[in-house]
Formats: sequence, C-alpha cells, structure tokens
Amino acid sequence: MVQITASLVKELRAKSGAGMMDCKNALKENEGNVEDAMDWLRQKGIAKAAKKSGRVAAEGLVAVASNGTTSVAVELNSETDFVALNEAFQEIVKNIAGVALEKGGDYEATLAADYPGTGRNVKDEVVEAVATIGENMNFRQSVGLSVENGVVATYIHNAVSPGLGKIAVLVALESTADEAILTALGKQLAMHVAATAPLALTVDDLDPKAVERERNVLIEQARESGKPDNIIEKMIVGRMAKFYQEVVFSEQTFIIDGETKISKVVEDAAKNAGTEIKLAGFARLELGAGIEKKEEDFAAEVAAVAGN
Repeated sequence: MVQITASLVKELRAKSGAGMMDCKNALKENEGNVEDAMDWLRQKGIAKAAKKSGRVAAEGLVAVASNGTTSVAVELNSETDFVALNEAFQEIVKNIAGVALEKGGDYEATLAADYPGTGRNVKDEVVEAVATIGENMNFRQSVGLSVENGVVATYIHNAVSPGLGKIAVLVALESTADEAILTALGKQLAMHVAATAPLALTVDDLDPKAVERERNVLIEQARESGKPDNIIEKMIVGRMAKFYQEVVFSEQTFIIDGETKISKVVEDAAKNAGTEIKLAGFARLELGAGIEKKEEDFAAEVAAVAGN
C-alpha cells in the first residue's frame, strides 16, 4: 500500500483547493497518484467546489418551516442574487429548512443530518450544489423556537416564493388561546420585528456590555452640556428609557398602529382572548447581515479585460 505523505497531500491541496481530508482520501483511492486524485476530486465535485469557496457569498435566501409549536429559520448564501431565482437552489433551501425543523433549528445537528433523497448529509449536499449550480454557497445559520402550548408564528419579508425571501422572523407565543388568534397576532408581531430589528425581548435580556456602552456615550454627551452631575443623572434615566424603547421588542411602539407598546398589544390580545398570552421569544434572520461584501468596479473590470 502506497504511503500518503504530507507532501503529497500538500501538493494536491495546492492544485485542487480541496480540504486536507478530502485530498488524503483522494490519494488513498488512487494509490498516491496526484493527477488521478485530482481527477477523482473533480468527478466528486469537490475540487470545483473548493475553488469557489473563497468567493464571497452574501446573497441567496432565508427560509422558514413550521409545525405550529416549533418553527425554524435558515440562511443559505450564494454569490449572486440571480441564483436565488434558480428553482434548484430554492429547493435546496426548502429542504434544509425541513431538516432543520426536525432538529429544532440546531445548526450543527442540521449540518450533519441526512439530506433527503441523496445519501449525503446537508453539509455535503451544499458542496455538491456548488459544483452543480456553479457558485460558492454557504449554509450559514439556522435558528429554532418552540412552545409547549401556543404557536411560533413565521413571517418572510421580500418573499420570492412561499417560505423563501430576504428576511425571516419567528415569534413565539405561549398560550392556550385559539390557534387562529395567536397566529394572526404572531404574524403582526413578526412583521414588526422584520421592520425594527430589536436587539432583545426584554430590558433584562439586553447584553450588559451594550447597555453600559450606551450609558457611557450618553453620559459623555450630557457632560458636554456643562450641566451638574445631579441633572445629568436625571437626563441619563430618560435617555436610557428612550434607548430601551428603540431596541427592546417588548418596549417598542407597535409599527402597525404607531402608538401602542408591544407589551400592551400582547396584554390587550390576552384580554380579548380570555386567557394569558406570553411573548416567549423571537428570532430574526436577515440575508447577508454582517457579511462584508466586496465592492465591484464594473467599469474597471471591463477595462482590464479589454487590456486598457
């Protein structure tokens, strides 16, 4: 049996761009022959996919899936928005969302789970899709919410087809109220989240570091006014209250009526339903959020190709 040395693996990695273990397996399958191993990787789609893996994938789609008391949202990225219109790509996103629903939204469990009908797991299916569709792709994240009683409502903003779009929102309502009532309320609240992107459900859920940072900024701003410390302290109380109203879901003003606090919206709905309704949680996935996109200079690119 041919010994697969580190130098052989390194050589194949440099040629193919594939991962170390993929290269090692390819060399084992081809008795250490680098050229044959390269062909093997290409046949498997691994080399082609690996070469594309360095390209920025910030487009694509988010998707939701639900069974009522559990809902999930997932994000699958591609390089171009055009691919989001590809039916094959859309089918992959839907299927990943379905797998994620079975796993309660757990990302690692979804990644390792069987992708339907292929004999591959989700991670490998995405690699296969890169080779087939021809763009770098990345199953970036998934999230899930569950309630014992009630609903986890879903909403897709900028939908390209049912359950697929640019922003996905989940809102969990714990209650024994009528499902139709909860679903209608949950969808309205989810639309609100899509528009306002709150940072936390309640004030207590806010990151203490974010709160402290905001407080320090406000204190420095107030000190520039030259007012005494006792006045500044009162100013900070009011300004922090305004900060909470801007970033905390339960403290925000409902965008649909423009005047009612979200906590009051839920309270009023509970009174009308005749039973308690608890706003138990929310999640929001926005396509490409936080990904640094490369700015393309199309004119410069054309000039370069033309040799100018």
